[in-house]
Amino acid sequence: MKILTAQEMGAADQRSVEAGVSGPTLMQHAGTAVARFCERRMGGGGLVVVLAGKGNNGGDGMVAALRLAEAGRRVRVALLGQVGDVKGDAAFALAAYLRRRDEDPEGSEFLEVTAAEPLQRALEGASLVIDAVVGTGFKPPLRGLAEVAQRMLQASGAEVVAVDLPSGWDADSVEMRAPGAFRADAVVTFAAPKLAHVFGHLTEGKTFGPVVVAPIGTSPDAIQSSNRLDWTGSAKAIAEKPRAIDGNKGRMGHVLLVGGAFGKAGAPSMASVAALRAGAGLVTAAVPREIVSMVASVAPELMLSPLATEGSGGLALETLEEPALASLLKGISVVGMGPGLGQEGATPEWVRRFVERVTLPMVIDADALNAFSGQTKLLKSAVQTAAAKGKPRTIVLTPHPGEMARLVGKTVGEIEADRVGFARSFALEHGVTLVLKGWRTLVAHPDGSVAVNTSGNPSMAKGGSGDALTGIVAAMLGQYGVESVVRAVEAAVFLHGLAGDFACLARDEHTVLAMDTVGHLWQAFRTRVTDAEGFTWIAGTALANADTVAGAGFTGTLARAGFWGER
Repeated sequence: MKILTAQEMGAADQRSVEAGVSGPTLMQHAGTAVARFCERRMGGGGLVVVLAGKGNNGGDGMVAALRLAEAGRRVRVALLGQVGDVKGDAAFALAAYLRRRDEDPEGSEFLEVTAAEPLQRALEGASLVIDAVVGTGFKPPLRGLAEVAQRMLQASGAEVVAVDLPSGWDADSVEMRAPGAFRADAVVTFAAPKLAHVFGHLTEGKTFGPVVVAPIGTSPDAIQSSNRLDWTGSAKAIAEKPRAIDGNKGRMGHVLLVGGAFGKAGAPSMASVAALRAGAGLVTAAVPREIVSMVASVAPELMLSPLATEGSGGLALETLEEPALASLLKGISVVGMGPGLGQEGATPEWVRRFVERVTLPMVIDADALNAFSGQTKLLKSAVQTAAAKGKPRTIVLTPHPGEMARLVGKTVGEIEADRVGFARSFALEHGVTLVLKGWRTLVAHPDGSVAVNTSGNPSMAKGGSGDALTGIVAAMLGQYGVESVVRAVEAAVFLHGLAGDFACLARDEHTVLAMDTVGHLWQAFRTRVTDAEGFTWIAGTALANADTVAGAGFTGTLARAGFWGER
């Protein structure tokens, strides 16, 4: 799913109109989608107040008001302005709502609001407010009555659903917050997400506040973008096809997990189990022989390959010589390297030589990344050497900002200043796939495309989360990398975050462990990002308001929500 700028969204709407889908039709579909979301997802009855601006965003809100009134809800439209100010497609929507008001004045109220006091009265008694003041075309800051409405809504106890964007957000913003914008408990946008939908925390105060995209009849061909930004959740479809009925473990990838050091047996253990849970047919953990017994006790399905160490505790370089290396790699289809590896003795040199000599698809994390600090040209060289021999290499790096800063000799602040630009240029220059972790993890590919991840939550800010991700990425490459490296990596990142979301819903965010996230991978795999009602969940989860989210409670809730895919 492409991520658009405000200008590109406007162009998509215009192309749809030129293709025969009228502006009023798009508005009818948009407003109907908002009403449907409110009815199905935002609780029971009570007064619905629609704060409507004079433009198309207000028109969407007035269509939503009409549909809710037709469904039997008591609705009050508060137009921030006068009827004569409303033009274009929005005027048709307003006229339709006013006809309904004439038929049912008690259930379909209408107010022209031009001052603060009547605005306050308009909000009184609301259980749900639909924010349809301004949308994608708006540039901050809010002024006049809209600014007054923002302050009043901030103090209101009503739930708030934003139409397209919370009023006051710049659709092209890549910031996490927008001071001065309306608060929102949920956001319904249309056709495709804009930059703010994926980079902003539009439902601040709610970890799982929904941000959903509703189809409104826009042709896929009309959605065009030059920024080469996509959403990782779309790639999850790669793992939604049932496996071949005659499938076997040899066809599901054999992951070699290289990691661990004395006192660091947990990291390779977590990465290995994550790879198993993410569907790898076979997983072998290659760890120093001193910790083999500890890693072996984690899962009986896990195979072990002991690595010799030198006196300093680092990996012995002779293990890279033949026939030892060939024995280590026998049957392996993908390598994950780095969790808990340490930097003792010859280990960094061992890593560099391994990457130079082994051309299998590879995921590099943690201390394996640190082995290339200031020497990223070696990664570039490894990719170019393989390409010159007609054997393109897949190297995936999964650094957090601190590791990335060490890799390239910059500060974290410099990395974070332009995350998208930096990730894109690094992946292009080095020919690697870069998974730059953090708020809205980025997946940058060697062709210059970048995907933005919107799953995950603060409960995952805990040791071991990155190790689990390494295992999941390796497992997805082993299963789907031949079909598409791009989609395999993006799906892995999304699944990891989504599993963390389920883990957080089942527990308190303070208590979630990395292995809790791994334990919830099954829900992540079974969940469909587009629900039975047609809404694509860019952020949040349908379980946010569930009465029961633990254990078997997931089954009934997800089944009712239409979230189980066909198997």
